Amino acid sequence: MAHRHVGFRIGLAMALSVVLNLNVIVPAQAATEPAHTLLDAWLTGLTSLRTQFTQTIKDAQGHQTDQTRGELLVLRPGRFRWESRTVADAAGSGPAADSGQVLIADGRNVWFYDRDLQQVIVKPVDAALSATPIMLLSGGAEVRKAFAISDAGAKDGLAWLRVKPLASDADFRQAVLGFSGGELRQMILEDKLGHVATLNFDRSQRNAPVSVAEVSFTPPKGVDVIGTPQQ
Repeated sequence: MAHRHVGFRIGLAMALSVVLNLNVIVPAQAATEPAHTLLDAWLTGLTSLRTQFTQTIKDAQGHQTDQTRGELLVLRPGRFRWESRTVADAAGSGPAADSGQVLIADGRNVWFYDRDLQQVIVKPVDAALSATPIMLLSGGAEVRKAFAISDAGAKDGLAWLRVKPLASDADFRQAVLGFSGGELRQMILEDKLGHVATLNFDRSQRNAPVSVAEVSFTPPKGVDVIGTPQQ
């Protein structure tokens, strides 16, 4: 089951990255057109993002199976860093400094570093994204055709949008995004097995400084590296 949790976290990070990069390839003249959804309005003018998150995962029966906290950095287009650590247990002991997972897209490659396993998996962006919801992260011309975006109404003080991948082999069934005050506050993602991940975002800094170094990756000495990065 632990492997399932890790896989779902990766899929969730990738799905969120789709959302953050949906309008990367919109033609320049479209920038002057009115935003059609809350998502369009939020993405307009977004060049970078620095936000904290808490992520809770529940199984198909509604039982909580995992909870993590972390930070998401985005440098558009096509670069991001998703880093998460397990929330401290009931006894108050926090996660070790060398625990948790990191997922980085640096513009050429996608890196997944599992600190617990001391293992790095790397794939060139095109290969890594070809079978996932972020296959068009770097700006493919078909990105707007990959998802159905619809209004999901208002609830719990948030205005919601539903994002559904159109491809049958997508990693997730749907994502629901909650906005308040023009900012993304919550995201709920459901996979094909009925697992549900809920992310709550806080301390979000829109267009905050994010350096290229922060969304780059060099494997630490001594870890196993699976795959060959594109130079």
